[in-house]
Amino acid sequence: MTNQVLRPRHHPDRLLSEVAEHLNAERSGSDVAVRGVALHSGAIMPGDIFVALQGAHRHGVELWEPALSAGASAILTDQLGASALMGADLPVLIVENPRAILGSLSGFVYGTQGTHPPVFSVTGTNGKTSSAYLLEAIMRALGWKTALSTTAERRVDGVAYDSTLTTPEAPDVHAMLALAAEQGVGGVAIEVSAQALSKNRLGGVMSAVAGFTNLSHDHFEDFGGMERYLDAKAALFEPEAARTAVVCVDGEWGQTLAARVQIPLATVSSEASAQGEWTYSVEASSPTVTQFRITSPAGELLETQAPIVGAHMVANAALAVVMMVQGGVALSELIAAIGPGTNGIPVAIPGRLERVSGGDGPAVFLDAGRSEDAYRQTLAAVRDLTPGTVVMVCGTSGNRDATKRPLMGAAAAELADVVIVTDDDSRREDPAIIRAGLLEGARSIPGATVHEVPDPNSAIRFALSLVTVGDSVVWSGPGSQTYRDVGGEKIPYSARREARVALAEAGWIPEKGTP
Repeated sequence: MTNQVLRPRHHPDRLLSEVAEHLNAERSGSDVAVRGVALHSGAIMPGDIFVALQGAHRHGVELWEPALSAGASAILTDQLGASALMGADLPVLIVENPRAILGSLSGFVYGTQGTHPPVFSVTGTNGKTSSAYLLEAIMRALGWKTALSTTAERRVDGVAYDSTLTTPEAPDVHAMLALAAEQGVGGVAIEVSAQALSKNRLGGVMSAVAGFTNLSHDHFEDFGGMERYLDAKAALFEPEAARTAVVCVDGEWGQTLAARVQIPLATVSSEASAQGEWTYSVEASSPTVTQFRITSPAGELLETQAPIVGAHMVANAALAVVMMVQGGVALSELIAAIGPGTNGIPVAIPGRLERVSGGDGPAVFLDAGRSEDAYRQTLAAVRDLTPGTVVMVCGTSGNRDATKRPLMGAAAAELADVVIVTDDDSRREDPAIIRAGLLEGARSIPGATVHEVPDPNSAIRFALSLVTVGDSVVWSGPGSQTYRDVGGEKIPYSARREARVALAEAGWIPEKGTP
């Protein structure tokens, strides 16, 4: 990662009076120049307007003094925040709902509202990150400069920046788009969460193409059920959010979404289900590469390959290909870029069925899956490639939907030969309670072999003690994260590094790559 700030380098200042007029906001204090937008006091750069929101426990306006010390030129807040600033001689804008106008504010300040590089946005329960990486890889294969925003990282024209949210807040999205425009980027791939859509983090962004992977039981702590969860995702497919759409209709929720989309739509599905206008099928696979084909509604074929594992990953690749076509790229261009006679799609997806073991010994994969459907898809893919035993090491997040944990545990025990339940991101929840939910489901499967090893370092070493050549280990949960959230504190941690060290200790040569 880089310590550079993800901001445009060359854009004109705005006067606070111009911002107030654009937002129809009440203004007081001096008419100062505004260069950027910051939602958090720790992200402020000189000339920023600091947006002070009401939080769960405190109001952001309480940080106005550190904000000004950091260089903020003005504060935008609500009436409650403005009341707390009474008597302070500050440039202030007042609006009724600051979060609702963040996209409009950021787009105006950075000059990106309606005039940014083409955005390809992907949402769904599983496969968002993979689809975004596949989109970006296809763009590169076409010779485009690219930008990428995922849970794992943000990247503009080859420069990587740290990423902590699945979808950044609106000021960061618009700053990224402004920088992408400066760099001559031809396409931007963005992973979009339901939470981001419900919090308007893509406000002021018009996606050239919106893509949908799938929907399964997850995030009930936020949405309560599948219908409301789908409603949140569906916001990306409204005319004010996207020009065109591609929906994978392998599942019933994709079919439900496709039936309600009112913008130009293409559908994609497996050849076996034949539910989509476009179809995909796996032609051949190995632990390192999968060959597949995609068929257009007119019967044209794109035969390609990618270093991915499993039919579910091919579904993500097919979605990405069709999104590119829906965005205006001719299928013939894609055939020339990634079809026969090429190396296929040049993608590397961190922490999504990422192999960290070498060519000898057991296969060891890292995955970020934290849902029943993710477990089933991942384990089915690994089982197809494993002649011997499949061992799953799994943990999941605290302070999240607890109802899915027994379902996840049961899926693990049904599809893996051995399940090792460990700790992951416990956050502020008792990790023993989290493990108990997974163990309940795993132990409900007759004949299942289930172990509880709370320490993840010990868990991966125990898993490796059970396997040999021809066997596989899947460590699901941490993926490519660079930390563990324990007790609300983010502790530096790399499952990739730990797995490689454990492989070396067990006498196997790990795969070379990023620590």
